[in-house]
Amino acid sequence: WRLCRLGVGGRAAMVDGLGKAESGAQLLARLEGRSFLKKLEPYLFAEEGYPVHGDVVEFYGPEGTGKTEMLYHLVVRCILPKVEEGLEASLLFIDTDFHFDMLRLVTLLEHRLSPSSEGQIKQCLARFFLVTCNSSAQLLLTLHSLENMFCSHPSLCLLMIDSMSAFYWIDRANGGENLSLQEANLRRCTQCLEKLVRQYHLALFATTQAIMQKSSNSAESSGKIPSEADADYRPYLCKSWQQLITHRIFFAKQCHPGSTKGFSITSCHLQNNSVVKRPFSILECGIQF
Repeated sequence: WRLCRLGVGGRAAMVDGLGKAESGAQLLARLEGRSFLKKLEPYLFAEEGYPVHGDVVEFYGPEGTGKTEMLYHLVVRCILPKVEEGLEASLLFIDTDFHFDMLRLVTLLEHRLSPSSEGQIKQCLARFFLVTCNSSAQLLLTLHSLENMFCSHPSLCLLMIDSMSAFYWIDRANGGENLSLQEANLRRCTQCLEKLVRQYHLALFATTQAIMQKSSNSAESSGKIPSEADADYRPYLCKSWQQLITHRIFFAKQCHPGSTKGFSITSCHLQNNSVVKRPFSILECGIQF
C-alpha cells in the first residue's frame, strides 16, 4: 500500500511504526472542529439527522450515480480555506477502486478558489492524504497502521473509503463455500474502522456499489424503512459493517424527462428514521443541488 501527502512538490510521506497514545492537547485539537460536520454539506442530511463524530455514512447506489463525485465535493469543502467558505480541515482518502482522479480534484479547487493559483491549490492539497489499496488484505494492513497517522495529525477529522465493496467478489471466490472465510477480511476491516472512528472521534464516509437485486418480497419484510425498499436496497456486505452504519444515502439517476437534475439522493438517518430526498446535477464546476 502507499500513503501520500499531496503537498508542495508532491512529496510522499510513509506512515510506519506502532500506534501511540493521543495526548490531551491532540485530543482537544481534534475535537475543536467537530461542529464542522453540519457545515460540510447541509443538503446531504435531514435537518435533525446530521452526523456527529463517531458516525459512519454509507453512499449506496449503482455505478454511475455520482457517489465518487460527491466524495470529491466533500473533499473540496473540507480542504478549502475558511475565507473560501471551506472548513480548512484535513482528511484521509482510501481509494480501493483506483477511480480517484487528481486532475478532477484540482479542477474543482480551481473553480472554488478566487482567484486560483498554484500556491493556493498546493496549500489545499497539503491537507489531503491519499492511500491506494488493491486487496482486502492490504486494506486491513493499512487500517492497522493508521493509528500513528491520526495521533500525529490532530487536524485529521474525516476518513473516506471508495469503496467498501471493491473486493467483494475476489474475497467471495477466495473464501470458497465458507461464508465466514469470504467475509473474514471485511469483518476485520470493520473492527479496525470502528476502533479508529470511536477512538479518534472521526467521521467516516464510505461508498458501496449496488450489485445485488432486491428479492420480490423484500419490500414486505419487517424492520425496513420505506426509503430502503424504494431504493431497491439489499445488503450483501458482512453484518458487522451493516451494524456500524449510522447514515445511509441512496444514489440514483433521475428518471423524469423534464428534470434538469440528472441524479438524486435519499438520505436516511438509521437511528431516528429521518429521511430527506434531493436532486442534484454534476457539472464541470462540481455538484449542484
